[in-house]
Amino acid sequence: MIARTLQDMFRRYRRPGDVVFALAFLALSVFLISQLGEQTEVTKRTKWYAQPALWPTISLYAMCAFAFLHWLSSAMSPRIAGRWKEVALWLRSLEYVAYFLIYVIAVPVLGYLPSTMIFCVFLAIRTGFRQARCIAIAALFAVVVVIVFRGLLAVKIPAGAIYDHLPETLRSFALIYL
Repeated sequence: MIARTLQDMFRRYRRPGDVVFALAFLALSVFLISQLGEQTEVTKRTKWYAQPALWPTISLYAMCAFAFLHWLSSAMSPRIAGRWKEVALWLRSLEYVAYFLIYVIAVPVLGYLPSTMIFCVFLAIRTGFRQARCIAIAALFAVVVVIVFRGLLAVKIPAGAIYDHLPETLRSFALIYL
């Protein structure tokens, strides 16, 4: 019974996209290993276990070994259709990375409050929440985020260039709180 349980425990069930993921992870691991000499150092007159490069080296070699084993087990498992459909799904998620990068670029131009409101409302609409109530909640969420980060936590976020065009009394308020 124990042998049967161990066999079940270590049985490999392949998923669509496993080979692509394993190869990408292996390539990332090898790349990071190639950067060890640039990013870490071996210090003279320091014991081997106190070296700054020790744990990054151990973890990256382990990451590379496990990525290779993942690729090997994926390659030896029966092929499942749908690999490229799965990869396309992964690539589609990069759309949201692009949205966030646009938001980061917009904050110094439009200001934190307007950019955050546009971003939250846009994401609500993009993800399918198109009712007026949901859009209002997204806008309210944006205002709360700005109040918490800018007002309560005093996080230094660049003021928007658009604030330069406001009247002097509103401009000073916008530079501090919006």
